[in-house]
Amino acid sequence: ISYAEGQRIMEDRANARARGEAPDTLFLLEHDPVLTLGRRADKANIIASAERLAAQGIEVVETGRGGDVTYHGPGQVVGYPVIDLKPDRKDVRRYVHDLEEVMMRTCEDFGISGAGRVEGLIGTWIEGQRKIGAIGVRISRWVTSHGFAFNVNSDLTAFDLIVPCGISDRGVTSVARETTEAPETSAAVESLTKRFLQVFDCRPI
Repeated sequence: ISYAEGQRIMEDRANARARGEAPDTLFLLEHDPVLTLGRRADKANIIASAERLAAQGIEVVETGRGGDVTYHGPGQVVGYPVIDLKPDRKDVRRYVHDLEEVMMRTCEDFGISGAGRVEGLIGTWIEGQRKIGAIGVRISRWVTSHGFAFNVNSDLTAFDLIVPCGISDRGVTSVARETTEAPETSAAVESLTKRFLQVFDCRPI
């Protein structure tokens, strides 16, 4: 779905969760091609010209999450956890760590070894060099929104349009590139759901 539509759905649920009118929710979806800028993003990290982006049908959107610039598009599963961290999960660092863990375990499900963290950087990395999962979150009144993006069979050339997350000395990868297969995003949705429930110790309703 479009980025705007995804944001509307997410924000409506986050407001309802903050009012106690909705349960914790995990949205998993794919966006139409878009570049998003976090609150402190450097627009210089968009390398491509406005004309080139327009020709490729890629819009640029400023958003309320943390982080710099990233790309969303088909073949990438975007996760928006809308959960209340109160009372016993009020720890931003732990929350980000848990999202990284979800994606690390998902990599295991696809037979990918070497998935882990890089000290001083956020996200899930393969062998410390290639990012397979990005994270950019927002937490308001301890209710989370935005979240993570996991590359399944993404068009990785789209990341050449930007300096992904403002990091110029490391690469971007996907499940398809690491396994030389072409997995469906539905398989990643199933794995991410299972792993999220494990890491966050919750059950579907």
